[in-house]
Amino acid sequence: MRFKMISKMRYAVLFLALIFVIGTSGFMIIEKYSFLDSLYMTIITAATVGFEEIRPLSDGGKIFTMLLILSSMGIFIYSISVITTAIVDGEFRSYFKDYRINAEIKKMEKHVIVCGYGRNGKQAVVELANHGQPFVIIEQSQNIIKESDGVSGMYFIEGDATIDEILIKAGVKSAKAVITSLPLDADNLFVVLSARSMNPKLRIISRATSDSSIKKLKMAGADKIVLPEKVGGEHMAALVLKPDVVEFMKSISVYESSTVNLEEIVYGDIPESYHNKTLAELDIRNKTGANIIGLKTKDGEYIINPDPETPIQADAKFFVLGTPDQIIKMKELFKK
Repeated sequence: MRFKMISKMRYAVLFLALIFVIGTSGFMIIEKYSFLDSLYMTIITAATVGFEEIRPLSDGGKIFTMLLILSSMGIFIYSISVITTAIVDGEFRSYFKDYRINAEIKKMEKHVIVCGYGRNGKQAVVELANHGQPFVIIEQSQNIIKESDGVSGMYFIEGDATIDEILIKAGVKSAKAVITSLPLDADNLFVVLSARSMNPKLRIISRATSDSSIKKLKMAGADKIVLPEKVGGEHMAALVLKPDVVEFMKSISVYESSTVNLEEIVYGDIPESYHNKTLAELDIRNKTGANIIGLKTKDGEYIINPDPETPIQADAKFFVLGTPDQIIKMKELFKK
């Protein structure tokens, strides 16, 4: 609806400009009026306000004025009606708001694009916002977008995420990840294919509703596929079989506001003086109180509860568990 109104406004302005150009040029040529007098005559003629002419018109001028009145009356009324409606309905405000949001999105880098703002998309956005991660949401439904209108940090692109132009508008070429949580697996597949082709370095997380879609999504370029129903079922079973373990894991968070944090440290983010050392030589436990509970090698292998003599090699990551204060001390220790 908004785009239709903007299109109508463009035509209205174009028609008005055309009437002013034709009318002004006609009076200047036929009656030899000055530019200002010709523009004045055009406006009072098109608006049919009934003011007198600047000076008596010639026969040619009268014929031109009659034609101008007949041709401009409907156009003038239509144009004013469209512009007034746009102002009353807030379309101008919406247009400039969209312009501002699009300008902000163009500046974004390393952000996350969330395709679909349904139940899964909303939960993903909550987690991203809690972690301070910039994001852009692509959503087709105007009603869903209006429900979140005015919320700080919420950037919406209204449109179909399966269309390349919409992904480009959301900044897919400069984003670091895409989360596609559309209801249909076929739509998620299109998004994965398009996003991967436009940005090979993207990390793509896709929702799926059936096991048969997993292989197709991986072939299309998805890094991880999540089946919400399966995850929900596993969680409910775990609450029956190992309730205390589940509650313990819930107490561990990746957010600094939690009482216990799990932090990911990348090899390239630590000073060179710590490179190629063993975990024992890092001595994080004694220096900060935090614990290294896991490693991911450059080959993608995960090592749980690694031996103190395990070396930290290039392109590796290690996972540190501790209180917020301990995590802060560790980050201070690794400041370059």
